[in-house]
Amino acid sequence: MARLVKLYSQVDNIKQQYFIRNRIAEENRQKENEAAVRIQSWFRGCQVRAYLSHLHKNATLIQKTWRGFTARVLFRQRVKTAYFIMKMNFYNKMAVKIQQRWRGYYVRKYVHSYYARKRYLEGLTRKNAHIRRDLEEFAELQRKERERITLEKEEQEKNIQAQRFHFLLSTKQRPGVFNSPFRAEPDEMELRLRKVKPLLVRSAPKERKTPDIVPDLSNLMPNRERLPPIHKKPQGPFRPALEVQQQRQRPLEPSLRVATSITALEEAREELKRQEWRTRVIDQTFLPFSNTSRIKRYEGLMHTSTPFEQVAYGTKHFREEHKEYLQGKKPFKTVFTTCHVFDKFGRMYSNAGNIV
Repeated sequence: MARLVKLYSQVDNIKQQYFIRNRIAEENRQKENEAAVRIQSWFRGCQVRAYLSHLHKNATLIQKTWRGFTARVLFRQRVKTAYFIMKMNFYNKMAVKIQQRWRGYYVRKYVHSYYARKRYLEGLTRKNAHIRRDLEEFAELQRKERERITLEKEEQEKNIQAQRFHFLLSTKQRPGVFNSPFRAEPDEMELRLRKVKPLLVRSAPKERKTPDIVPDLSNLMPNRERLPPIHKKPQGPFRPALEVQQQRQRPLEPSLRVATSITALEEAREELKRQEWRTRVIDQTFLPFSNTSRIKRYEGLMHTSTPFEQVAYGTKHFREEHKEYLQGKKPFKTVFTTCHVFDKFGRMYSNAGNIV
């Protein structure tokens, strides 16, 4: 009972302490809440960052492993491709050498003849020398003709000038301009003036006076046409006599049909045949490991052999073609010697000491 009385006497003090402590708690609640939130955020951030770091390490390991695998696969594929290309280049080079040897042998044996070619070149040389000699003679004749024409023109001009200066000719009483008394001999112009005749000065034609009254004769001759007037002076102008003479004596200009040789068509055909023989190119791709080339048979050229008749070209001077020598009974064997470069494949790249 005494305890209850004591508590009852302390009610006011307890209320006051309760209100004071509640106020203090309310004042510190915001700070404590912010501190708790900061602690939680820091802890959760550390936890998430650690987890992300773990994920990044695992992802890097996976990517590294996968990229290494794909790079090794790609590298092996490139090595195989390079090896195949190198092998095909070697085979193509060997095929080109074989074709070169065969074409040279074929051309030397069945297409060209050394002695016929030599005779042809000798004849061509002689003909060339003969044509050059004729051309030189023709050029010399043309040069002499040009010099003669030039001299004639100069002489004609000098004569015309002498005719114009004929009044300067010396007389018995007075020497002329070109005949100086201080010279031992007269000038060339003086001698030319003595030879030529002076130019005749033509006076202008006089005008005729027409009568004032002209009789009308149309009634007397109604059915007759009036004749053209008669001109005593020839109508002109006329071309010089030298130009007319050159036109009459000009050389013949043959047409294209006349200038072309009669055997031009045959020569063109022969040239086409020679071009075909010289430019025989096989456009088929060389495949060393295929059997496609064994099925095909040998096909001769169109101009070298025909089932009807032998062409005229090459039968007299060149060697004839024999198919039995060109086409064998057994197919061609595609056997090639190995190259030391190919032996290094599979022994140049290693992985931890193992041969790839």
